[in-house]
Amino acid sequence: MSTISTPTIVVVGHGMVGQRFLEALAERGLTGRARIVVLCEEPRAAYDRVRLTSYFSGRTPDELSLVEGDFIQRHGIELHLDDPAETIDRATRTVTSRTGLSFTYDTLVLATGSYPFVPPVPGKDAEGCFVYRTIEDLLAIEEYAKTARTGAVVGGGLLGLEAAGALKGLGLETHIVEFAPRLMPVQVDDGGGAALLRTIERMGLSVHTGTGTQEVTVDDKGAVNGMALSDGSVLATDLVVFSAGVRPRDQLARASGLEVGARGGIVVDEQCRTSDPSVFAIGECALAADGRVYGLVAPGYEMAETAAAALDDSLEGEVKAFTGADMSTKLKLLGVDVASFGDAHGTAEGCLDVVYSDSRSGVYKKLVVDPQGTLLGGVLVGDADAYGMLRPLTGSVPPVSPEQLVLPAGTGAPAALGPSALPDHAVICNCHNVTKAAITACATLPEVKKCTRAGTGCGSCVKVIGQLLPQSGDKGLCGCFPYTRSELYEIVRTLRITSYAALLDSHGREEARGGDGCEICKPTVGSILASLAGGYILDGEQAALQDTNDHFLANLQRNGSYSIVPRIPGGEITPEKLIVIGEVARDFGLYTKITGGQRIDLFGARVDQLPSIWGRLVDAGFESGHAYGKALRTVKSCVGQTWCRYGVQDSVRMAIDLELRYRGLRAPHKLKSAVSGCARECAEAQSKDFGVIATAGGWNLYVGGNGGATPRHADLLAQDLSDAELIRLIDRFLMFYIRTADRLERTSTWLERLEGGLDHLRDVVVHDSLGLCAELESLMAEHVTGYRDEWAETLNDPDRLLRFVSFVNAPETPDPSVRFVPERGQIKPELPVLTLGATR
Repeated sequence: MSTISTPTIVVVGHGMVGQRFLEALAERGLTGRARIVVLCEEPRAAYDRVRLTSYFSGRTPDELSLVEGDFIQRHGIELHLDDPAETIDRATRTVTSRTGLSFTYDTLVLATGSYPFVPPVPGKDAEGCFVYRTIEDLLAIEEYAKTARTGAVVGGGLLGLEAAGALKGLGLETHIVEFAPRLMPVQVDDGGGAALLRTIERMGLSVHTGTGTQEVTVDDKGAVNGMALSDGSVLATDLVVFSAGVRPRDQLARASGLEVGARGGIVVDEQCRTSDPSVFAIGECALAADGRVYGLVAPGYEMAETAAAALDDSLEGEVKAFTGADMSTKLKLLGVDVASFGDAHGTAEGCLDVVYSDSRSGVYKKLVVDPQGTLLGGVLVGDADAYGMLRPLTGSVPPVSPEQLVLPAGTGAPAALGPSALPDHAVICNCHNVTKAAITACATLPEVKKCTRAGTGCGSCVKVIGQLLPQSGDKGLCGCFPYTRSELYEIVRTLRITSYAALLDSHGREEARGGDGCEICKPTVGSILASLAGGYILDGEQAALQDTNDHFLANLQRNGSYSIVPRIPGGEITPEKLIVIGEVARDFGLYTKITGGQRIDLFGARVDQLPSIWGRLVDAGFESGHAYGKALRTVKSCVGQTWCRYGVQDSVRMAIDLELRYRGLRAPHKLKSAVSGCARECAEAQSKDFGVIATAGGWNLYVGGNGGATPRHADLLAQDLSDAELIRLIDRFLMFYIRTADRLERTSTWLERLEGGLDHLRDVVVHDSLGLCAELESLMAEHVTGYRDEWAETLNDPDRLLRFVSFVNAPETPDPSVRFVPERGQIKPELPVLTLGATR
């Protein structure tokens, strides 16, 4: 590149790859040595197309932007939005834009990307037909969906499934039509496609594989009203989204005489130069030197860096080349983890499959190995946690057997394999080609992102990056807060902070302030605010912080229905209340089951039925049992001395008193309790977070017990307590736990982690060694005084009731995907059965 005069670099296209090219120029100092002109077709600067669908979950277009602050101005880049290049005159080295602007270039870089392929079927241009490619496409779909009830997506690949998720989120009954015999045919095999199909159909989406679209039918106004399929069936639909793949945008190159591949794509060499040495092509518009067009962002980024390196005359003989790229992919589609890497389809001669399949839970894992045990590739559906470890091991013999790598914990010998087993040259971040050695040279995740860009692309490597970084340093809750949960609790309590936004802006990490937070800290802070401030958890900002179940004050089940658990304190219930529960179950067609916590669970309610069911229960004197929340669930009891000849105390009365006192108490995790009327321990109090056993002299208090997958016997904290002493110690214990426990930490693991263990806990809550007891008791008194039943609070407010609909644009319409079949005189969810073929 000449240094005598200022050369001009014209970039056509400002998508993700175009922006990465600009950043690569800036990193090399080339923006200070050349005039940079960018012609962008869209009305906005580069944005994160990988996370495009997050717009429908609340992310704004501005938040999707990839252009930092004043980057364009700081580097003197001339960015022309909404003004694409229309012609290229290679003889005069001139590019002319749609508005008539003309630019003479020394170097031209084509980053025009791709365009959506729309099958040439009748009706494809009708009103109500869309593609799914840009923010403007999403805005148009969102607006049109307000008057639609049913949507169909043509294409069951990556973007097609994202589009289907968006339509379902907009409240539409959604169909997916895929010409191939399985979903995601490029990424997964038949077994993975079958597992994915089962999971997606369980979400209420209708999938049509092995069939194509023959025609889009319209009404007398020219608007979409259906689709005719190649199998002879007809779908009634109001909206169609075409997501049947993409094609390279090479029209400008063709018109200017550049060499183009027979099936599309601008032909480039290993430095991304076209047939004209002064013209480069990068990203999805380019046909790489290995004869492939790459549709993923990671190869595009590598091509952008390669082209920038070719323009840097300070390299002194060093040449960067793009000869091909890893097509490994990890995504979360419709909430389902899907990943493929290496030779996922097992095309290598003599290769073998190691397969684990659990059709019940929708998990499918396949590793492809050669006869010597070398890992060649794999497919993961439903559980892709191992992707970050497996992909870097591709091409090597893993240190443990492949069987151990696919078996879930508890079904085989554990695989002692962690990131430390990876070699230093293993590529951890595929988007930016960052190795383990480069990551371990950093100390924190923000430093990794700033210095290497690892973790800023698709994000699938962040978990492994976190495991590679020093564990003794940053103890923050997540990437948004440098504080632990217990420290955040103290900040909120001391400063009386009442909103998540205020906490993030005042005490979040610098780079997180002003943002949306993450899925770790939002429910954690929501729980803290609920513990301290009380109030209705679905009001205002609090609603966005809640976990899935809390959003509708009921437990989401596998077919999209909900279960309802009314509170039955101490397990005591009158015949009249039993009859009400039976009548409600009968009238709403619910499945009934007695729980282990001495309650009755009602399954099979649609979200729009919840308020009606609650109304019947509340009128009969019931309230929420908080089975959906990280809160007190139940206080079990035996019948005690009132009925039992062995009982020495009134265990039922005590259980009722405790349950009514601590109902609704939000905590780091769920809380369970029990009261036994004698040492025979019929209520199993020693397996609870706090358990009470009657003695001749009063009550013994046990804490830190747990049943479930990792049972723990509770420890005796104090004995022979009076009623008042017992309640006072439980008050202190619970508030000290809520104050100091980590996120999602049960009392059992908290007690084992607590420095000093049981002895320290006894010093604090019995002997008041830290002088906290008065404060802990006061906090509990505030909770008891401020308690309100969440079901009743909802029923008494018409605005709060508005959220309880299956479809926001059709509030009177029930969700047709929630279906049941009879079993043993009741109902069960109607779910498709998955049948997997044999593997070789």
